[in-house]
Amino acid sequence: MSQIESLFVTRLYRAALSEFGKAPDAGELETSCLVIAEDDEAGQTWCEENDYPGYTSYASLDDLAWRFPIFKDLVKVLDKHVAAFVKDLEFDLDDKKIKLDNLWINILPPGGIHTSHIHPHSVISGTTYVTMPEGASAIKYEDPRLPMMMAAPGRRTDARADLRSFIYVAPKVGDVLLWESWLRHEVPLNMADQERISVSFNYSWD
Repeated sequence: MSQIESLFVTRLYRAALSEFGKAPDAGELETSCLVIAEDDEAGQTWCEENDYPGYTSYASLDDLAWRFPIFKDLVKVLDKHVAAFVKDLEFDLDDKKIKLDNLWINILPPGGIHTSHIHPHSVISGTTYVTMPEGASAIKYEDPRLPMMMAAPGRRTDARADLRSFIYVAPKVGDVLLWESWLRHEVPLNMADQERISVSFNYSWD
């Protein structure tokens, strides 16, 4: 009798930020992101010089949790989600820890995109969503096997999710998504008429 199995599964974690206790208030978090973006001249300059649409604090502020209590509270919650995901992944940490490496704000304006990328030097990456106006971009994940498929035909449009070349996930405000940092992803064109605000982060193995 024939048997077909799935091998080498790619895991994606999705949960409400509040699943492990009280999460920072979304409205307060939104206000904090907007105020920081307005005051962060170095970040604004970096975005202009690098043709980055909207705003990111990635290159300018690496200590948000130290500067702002609301981000300190956010990290405490994220640590619990990451611990749950690490347990699911069955990592052998060899007496080391998976811990936060960096955390940054993203404000994507209408018409903005964030092109396909990975997060080198990290183990777990993720995003929590502060505002997701109607029409805002889903996050798009790419099958990591895609570069090796060469002459393989494309998948049918109705192929089941675990066989598709790309998966689109439309998060809600207050969701947290986690994935292994080697998983290529992007944010397609923001079709909303308002800004899409999120906070992204990386965890490393130290």
